[in-house]
Amino acid sequence: MAGSLLDPVSRVLKVSELEVVRDGVHVLDGINWEIFPGERWVIVGPNGSGKTTLLKVVGSRLWPTRGDVEILGCRLGTVDMRTLRSRIALVSNSVIRQLRPGLSAREVVVTGLNGALETWWHEYRDQDWEEADRLLDESDMRRSSDDRDGGVRSRVFGVMSEGERQRVLLARALMGRPDLMLFDEPAAGLDIGARELLVKRLRAIATDPSKPPFVLVTHHLEEIPPGVTHGVLMRGGRFLCSGRLNDVMTSQAVSDCFEVDVEVGEEDGRWWTRAIL
Repeated sequence: MAGSLLDPVSRVLKVSELEVVRDGVHVLDGINWEIFPGERWVIVGPNGSGKTTLLKVVGSRLWPTRGDVEILGCRLGTVDMRTLRSRIALVSNSVIRQLRPGLSAREVVVTGLNGALETWWHEYRDQDWEEADRLLDESDMRRSSDDRDGGVRSRVFGVMSEGERQRVLLARALMGRPDLMLFDEPAAGLDIGARELLVKRLRAIATDPSKPPFVLVTHHLEEIPPGVTHGVLMRGGRFLCSGRLNDVMTSQAVSDCFEVDVEVGEEDGRWWTRAIL
């Protein structure tokens, strides 16, 4: 039944011959893709390759021009997209722009329970606030030992660093217990320290079998956390290759994707790239 929870063997996503055309240009062209429970995907590609547009379609936020799209057992065109959207968590800079800067960190997190943007839209129980605090603790946003008012939990979201805000958004995404999580370049603009804290949190999510499948979009292999199982290399609105991560992220394939000769390597679940000079 459309909108029902997934059973353990259900397909999370299936797109067939997906196209998105804008002003006569194919932003997405002939995408075929399936995601199954337990999988963690990363999409890598240069600017303008269609990665974010694909996430919008998968997140039930953009209607495709052509093709069949089945998300969480629901086929687009036969389900209320707003209802479907409530089952999909999105971590993106677009979400940061929608949230009021004056909200505290724990207020931002608790709004994720209903996908809201303000706490006054819904009523929250004590258990909800406790869960928000627990998720912040897991995201390394712990209460300061010398701060009685809640420390970083009570800090204003708008004055937090970019790294802190991204970790708060991860906690917010988990608050709603989604069936699918989408991460759109969460490490963009972060310094090394903030990036590593974010990758650490993504690793915890990726390696936890109780967490839902996710799709991570990035430009950089260094931002792929251990635990990611599958990958896509994307260019010009098309999939160049997709499949198991180790089969996709080869030096030749990544070089072809970015049109520059690079060497790719992996050690202890972390990936790196460097130019061949």
